[in-house]
Amino acid sequence: MHISGTAAVILFTFLSPTLACPQAVPDKASPALEEQSQQSGSTGESASQADAATQSKPQTAVPPPVQDPHPADQKTDDSEGKQSKRMFGVVPNFAAVNANTTLPPLTVRGKFALATQDSVDYSSFIWAGMLAGQSMALKSYPELHQGVAGYGRYYWRAFADQASGSFFTEALVPAITHEDPRYYTLGHGGFFHRAGYALSRVVVTKTDSGGSGFNYAEIVGNGMEAGLANFYYPPEERGLRNTAVNWAAQLEAASLNNIIREFWPDIRQKFLRQK
Repeated sequence: MHISGTAAVILFTFLSPTLACPQAVPDKASPALEEQSQQSGSTGESASQADAATQSKPQTAVPPPVQDPHPADQKTDDSEGKQSKRMFGVVPNFAAVNANTTLPPLTVRGKFALATQDSVDYSSFIWAGMLAGQSMALKSYPELHQGVAGYGRYYWRAFADQASGSFFTEALVPAITHEDPRYYTLGHGGFFHRAGYALSRVVVTKTDSGGSGFNYAEIVGNGMEAGLANFYYPPEERGLRNTAVNWAAQLEAASLNNIIREFWPDIRQKFLRQK
């Protein structure tokens, strides 16, 4: 066993009288020494009686400290593994998770919170404005007309499409089917391998139990959004055909969004020089 220098000095101090040569003991002790010995003996007897009295008293057992079964350092941090909140500083990226990251499943409340965050983020209003301007410029819905009033008609419909799509695909359907609406990047392999993985996430998703399953949230959820649009678009833009076109457009947008989210960490690191 290793002994530190301080402990060695203390040990030498206590043992030095024992190691020294013993002094000669006189044949006959002086009266003063005898009196001192008698006093020492009485003191020793008193100390022995006190020790016996102390030992006779029952010892009170001190219970060990209770340990917290859920210490603070073992709490799960839901933010661990998540990517940057935005892509290119504007596009929302709240549902993306880095590769090789295991997170606890989202609760129903968490899924609705994610959908709300995607729906009312300031970028959602900007994106709806861009889509409305593009649709009006292309005269996608002539029944909505042009001008400021026409732009307003395009705008609120574009915003309704976006918000309803978020709630159907990230909250309502995942809460029923127990799916994880977050996108987990692959993070390794070649470009085509990772792009194929991103496209496959439109039809395959992670479940709350940690496995994989059919992506009802994306397929059925976007179909529900396309069906809901029949209630607020002009009658000329309704019907089965227009609903199918709208549904396909939503799936196309989801596919492109997955590809961008898959390669966003590489874009940040290699091109934007961000950590």
